[in-house]
Amino acid sequence: MQPKKLLFVCVENSNRSQMSQAFATMLGGNAVEAYSAGSKPSGVVNPKAIAAMQALGYDLSTHDSKSLEEVKQYAPFDVVVTMGCGDACPWMPAKQFIDWQIPDPRNMPPEAFHEVRDFIRSQVSDLLTQLGVKQV
Repeated sequence: MQPKKLLFVCVENSNRSQMSQAFATMLGGNAVEAYSAGSKPSGVVNPKAIAAMQALGYDLSTHDSKSLEEVKQYAPFDVVVTMGCGDACPWMPAKQFIDWQIPDPRNMPPEAFHEVRDFIRSQVSDLLTQLGVKQV
């Protein structure tokens, strides 16, 4: 069976989309090909996001902040998930589009940042369940 191809998009590709990609990889294993990108990438992954994922045993420091241009070669996607980029999220070839209302945790204190991280984990888990992906 082909892995589900997922693309997570936010504005800077430094927090929410990066953590979403990480959770899809962690929870979906080989059944998922997860990517992330930004409509206006910052070029760096937020150290707070790296620390928040490190607390769960995932090394987000190996990720890069990427543009949509850099990931379009992997299209078409099974699902494109946007979060907080509104009109700035351009169209990508996909079977399904979902918009998650997730606050940008960039300037939040660690406890609130972790709450957003855990909410993202829940959203990714629910998405994988909807797609019929057995979670690891």
